[in-house]
Amino acid sequence: MGVLSTILGRKNRNKKEEESFINWIPLTSLDQIKEIKELSKNEPVAIFKHSTRCGISSMVIKRFVNSFDEELKDFKVYYLDLLSYRDISNEIGYTFQVLHQSPQLLVVKKGEVISHASHYDIAHINLKNF
Repeated sequence: MGVLSTILGRKNRNKKEEESFINWIPLTSLDQIKEIKELSKNEPVAIFKHSTRCGISSMVIKRFVNSFDEELKDFKVYYLDLLSYRDISNEIGYTFQVLHQSPQLLVVKKGEVISHASHYDIAHINLKNF
């Protein structure tokens, strides 16, 4: 995930600082929305929508990464680069009936969005509650 490491500004950090328990799943195909709905039947799944050119989005994703601890290491988090995959973002909004925001975090369980937030409010979603 060299691209994600660059986006998250980790290139020049030492190994201890680089450790993250998020195993980002790149969201690059419309078919993955069906996959997310199917997976969410058995476990909650998150979608993080990120704009690589937005300062707020960059700050929020760094905070999100820093808050993701070992207890959450198995939580599936899909990463959507909004600038590269706007059509997928549009389909997510349509499928889950959530107005597009950037950055945005959606938590999907049993095929439905059970929690979502955007901008700095993302920090208020505690994934451990799901």
